[in-house]
Amino acid sequence: MRSRRLAPSLAALVLIAVSSAAVSSLAIAQQPPTPSRVRGTIEAVDGDVLSVKSRSGEDVKLRMTDDMKVVGIIKISLADIKLGSFIGATTIPGPDGGQNAVEVHVFPEDMRGTGEGSRPYDLRPNSTMTNATVAQTVAGNDGQTLTIKYKDGEKKVVVAPDTPVVTYVPADKSELKPGAKVIAFVKKLPDGMFETNRISVGRDGLTPPM
Repeated sequence: MRSRRLAPSLAALVLIAVSSAAVSSLAIAQQPPTPSRVRGTIEAVDGDVLSVKSRSGEDVKLRMTDDMKVVGIIKISLADIKLGSFIGATTIPGPDGGQNAVEVHVFPEDMRGTGEGSRPYDLRPNSTMTNATVAQTVAGNDGQTLTIKYKDGEKKVVVAPDTPVVTYVPADKSELKPGAKVIAFVKKLPDGMFETNRISVGRDGLTPPM
């Protein structure tokens, strides 16, 4: 009889535990994801800390690691995309179901194979980043259609004449100064700051489009 009297209490405890777990899961789900990239403009440099105004208007502190790599971003033309080029293309679905390029960056040979594949990207809603080799180019009235192949598949990408096309060039920390437009790859530290070991900086006022 005693076990029967305990049963409702046990059931209540289980219900409370399940409810608490559900609330905790909901709270975690509602937390914004920690960014892996910060895009913005450098406002100040203080030793190894960059103050960046993000594109969304937030003030972000970035602590640079001792081994941080800096690469420059320069504008090139659509004609510089050749058969066999290894490129990265940010795309969004087009009205006809195809993939329209938001930007294309051409990797230098020493970066061939970087991040090969296709994955969701955080540049725009529903955007995808695909790093792949150009297997075919077809010129059209609206630009070029590129067939790009990667290890798990292929994709056709439409690149309009006004789509930003860029490439990487060597750079160093001296280019990280107020006014420079950057993309920093970051991780969040326990003290709430962000640490970066790689920054892409636009040359001559260019905003890196990726």
